[in-house]
Amino acid sequence: MKISYLLVLVFSLGILTACNQHAKSSKQQNTDQKKVLFVLTSHDQLGDTGEKTGFWLEEFAAPYYNLLDKGVKITVASPKGGKAPIDPRSKAESSQTDATNRFNKDKAAQEIVNNTVKLQDVKAEDFDAVFYPGGHGPLWDLAENKTSIALIESFNKQNKPMAFVCHAPAALKNVKNENGEPLVKGKKVTGFTNTEEEAVQLTNVVPFLVEDVLKENGGIYSKAANWNVNVVEDGNLITGQNPASSNKVAEKLYELLE
Repeated sequence: MKISYLLVLVFSLGILTACNQHAKSSKQQNTDQKKVLFVLTSHDQLGDTGEKTGFWLEEFAAPYYNLLDKGVKITVASPKGGKAPIDPRSKAESSQTDATNRFNKDKAAQEIVNNTVKLQDVKAEDFDAVFYPGGHGPLWDLAENKTSIALIESFNKQNKPMAFVCHAPAALKNVKNENGEPLVKGKKVTGFTNTEEEAVQLTNVVPFLVEDVLKENGGIYSKAANWNVNVVEDGNLITGQNPASSNKVAEKLYELLE
């Protein structure tokens, strides 16, 4: 009888210890989980053309799944909150990739894009890094949005990784460093090139050219041939040239997170 009692007691203690270890492990995993903020444009008008714009789907989808599959917790925000506009051109058959095809079948991801958090409701201290996908939309809103500007400055002050791809470096146009100078001054950067803008025939439509603004603000700008992968890292700042560079930008961001 005593032996049976002791066996039950030992067995119960073993289960209790295992449960405690599991709870401790789960808590540790939650604590260690990296959190990345994605910031999308809310602007959907392509200048005075009457056409629509927004964010470029590949530049969201590729980094989103790259980081999500590594266990990163992602929050998606935009200046207005709610549904973030997808550039119709990025939905064209010629622009589809494995990542965009996955997004097109992913109802959960689509819900996230359709219900973005308002940018004013997020704080840099709640995240480990920030990622700005491109598309032409950011040229009109994120480049001038004071909330976005302050947010990037806050991430930089905390020395957290910041990534921008294609047209998204436009969001750095009015961002200052702690000395009150342009954030990109003296930093190695890239972004959508003037020749790539010419290739899509929007040079005279956009409010400014990404390449020109980065140079004017003192950035050490470099580029590859049109549509080639080109990613530049300088400290906590990562920039990518075009849609083809989006996945590699995410990989660089994750390396900094680790």
